[in-house]
Amino acid sequence: GLLVESGGGLVQAGGSLRLSCAASGFTFDGKAMGWFRQAPGKKREGVSAINSRDGSTYYRDSVKGRFTISYDNAKNTVYLQMNSLKPEDTAVYYCTAKNLDEYGGYYWSWDGMNYWGKGTLVTVSS
Repeated sequence: GLLVESGGGLVQAGGSLRLSCAASGFTFDGKAMGWFRQAPGKKREGVSAINSRDGSTYYRDSVKGRFTISYDNAKNTVYLQMNSLKPEDTAVYYCTAKNLDEYGGYYWSWDGMNYWGKGTLVTVSS
């Protein structure tokens, strides 16, 4: 299976970007999908996730109310709509997916991850 991200770029603070992640070689059935990010010199952190079975979502506190995760089964694509972007959102964003039995719904951890992409860079200027 393969995940390929797109949609990153340079945006001013307060702006918006929508990241896309196209999956191939597997479907989202029975999976949780989500996004990680890693800023320069910082640890990788789980940003958001979605349960393909019931549509429930997780967001880390710093992005709640600004980011929205969604997916389109027909297109086998996951999205991350990012609004009101801040300079501290600057990072490489990675699309990820794992089996639902590895996902507790309260935190998006790298444990048990089955698929991940190469990442897309988001840069937010002040």
